[in-house]
Amino acid sequence: MMGPGGGGPGRMMAGEKAKDFSGTIRKLMRAMRHHTFSLVTVVLFAVASTAIAIRGPKILGQAITELSNGILAKYAGTGGVDFPQIGAILLRLLAIYGASVCLSLIQGWIMTGVAQKTTYRFRREMTEKIHRMPMAYFESNQDGDTLSRITNDVDTMGQNLNQSITTLISSITAVIGGAVMMLTISPLMTLIAVLLLPISVLLMGVIMKNSQKHFVTQQAYLGKITGQVEETFSGHTVVKAFGREEAALSTFMETNGVLYESAWKSQFLSGMMQPIMMFVGNLGYVAVAVVGGLLAMKNAIELGDIQAFIQYMRNFTQPITQIAQVMNMLQSMAAAAERVFSFLEEPEEERTVENPVSIAGIQGEVAFDHARFGYTLDKVVIHDFSAVVKPGQTVAIVGPTGAGKTTMVKLLMRFYDVNSGSIRLDGHDIRNFNRGELREMFGMVLQDTWLFKGTIMENIRYGRLDATDEEVIQAAKTAHVHHFIQTLPGGYQMELNEEATNVSQGQKQLLTIARAILADKKLLILDEATSSVDTSTESRIQRAMNNLMRGHTSFVIAHRLSTIREADLILVMRDGDIVEHGTHEELLAGKGFYAELYNSQFEDAVA
Repeated sequence: MMGPGGGGPGRMMAGEKAKDFSGTIRKLMRAMRHHTFSLVTVVLFAVASTAIAIRGPKILGQAITELSNGILAKYAGTGGVDFPQIGAILLRLLAIYGASVCLSLIQGWIMTGVAQKTTYRFRREMTEKIHRMPMAYFESNQDGDTLSRITNDVDTMGQNLNQSITTLISSITAVIGGAVMMLTISPLMTLIAVLLLPISVLLMGVIMKNSQKHFVTQQAYLGKITGQVEETFSGHTVVKAFGREEAALSTFMETNGVLYESAWKSQFLSGMMQPIMMFVGNLGYVAVAVVGGLLAMKNAIELGDIQAFIQYMRNFTQPITQIAQVMNMLQSMAAAAERVFSFLEEPEEERTVENPVSIAGIQGEVAFDHARFGYTLDKVVIHDFSAVVKPGQTVAIVGPTGAGKTTMVKLLMRFYDVNSGSIRLDGHDIRNFNRGELREMFGMVLQDTWLFKGTIMENIRYGRLDATDEEVIQAAKTAHVHHFIQTLPGGYQMELNEEATNVSQGQKQLLTIARAILADKKLLILDEATSSVDTSTESRIQRAMNNLMRGHTSFVIAHRLSTIREADLILVMRDGDIVEHGTHEELLAGKGFYAELYNSQFEDAVA
């Protein structure tokens, strides 16, 4: 779901090109500076492996020349084939190729380690980054898109990184080495081979220019489709209940169609590289064969030199093709890396302040002093909020939907900061506390329950990790959930699934209340904490909550006004402002907006 702010700053739109290809590659290289020694070793081994292998065709040409000369001498009756000499040449050839393979295996092993360590590091940094991100980011970006950056984009970056660096180094070395070796055989034939190079470069440039945008679109829509699938699967019950299967499928098919088109075009265009370059190379082979034959007839070169030159020409054109493919890989890697870096460069919460106020000895007095806030500057939600809450008081915040009740809680927890005015805790502006320490002061029970895959015992203990089993059980009893847990298979050791769908919504709410009771924080926030339980359970929960809130500063957001009649102070909000405040009896006696809300609920209940 999209929150305030719309699409969010971190998302790459379809068809958008990489903003800074070279800059992204430089960032990636800087991120790999810890592996400088390994990368230098990879470069040296890749160069050495290719350079050694380059000698192979020339040596093989010597064997062919020796064999052809021996056959001609045998037919002329002047000698025969010198098989020991040919055997010695072939042994040299075997040693050269063996050394080349060993060096290639070593550099491949090192590069694989570098690539995997790099992807491991990025995933770790992105996971750590998530915990430093402001709430605004998650309310304006799809969870699936963020997930895709951590999984798909990092995977794409790691795989292409592993293949592209070694291939690029080997290919460049092969091109340079092949050109030198061809010059030693025949400058004329080398000129013919080089004349084909501009054609190859031109074709590669055209293909790369057209494939780049499709690679970027592919990565962007891969994140988008992941987000859609995640949303549909997590909300499949709602989708089925409202009969929106066809609409969900239609949305998926539309996104999947764009992903298919971009993936097909990017893969097709990159796949065209090989056959086109083979065609250009074959034209060169024909020209070299004709010219080489004429030179051999004039005894300008040996027969084995022609064979060696053709091999070198293949080694000259094939690496150019590989370089083109590597460039496509680099484009895909850059598109993925740009999404990763854009996430890592997102603004973070300022979690610490200079000379922070200590939370030691905080009593729990909260004062809102003309607080003003809007998710965007032109859409103000809280206009002028002022109130003082004494330590230990229970404050209920009521009002119609959209009045700003939950927003006030977000401001109190510093998920957002006020645009003007202030919120003070024991006389200290909450912006002068470290965020982490400030939030340690609060216990929360929200309308949207959150439980993780694990046992019931582990889920309740999440409120205080050092709690004993007895303390967890006592918290469950206080929340009136102990009896229910005992009826489950496995009791407190029952495993909840990923969505906690093997318990009811009301039971999940009771477990989160038990978790808050166990946490025993100085300040409590209860946002529709009893909204998902039946009336009988609500009554028991309310009694437990009254005991829990005694001695704690508590903020209760409720739509059922019957649940907050015992509150010490009721703040009535309307359109972002406090329009009334007082106790339940005082507000009813005033016959104002609160009385209208309360009586309307009573009338609805009777009806």
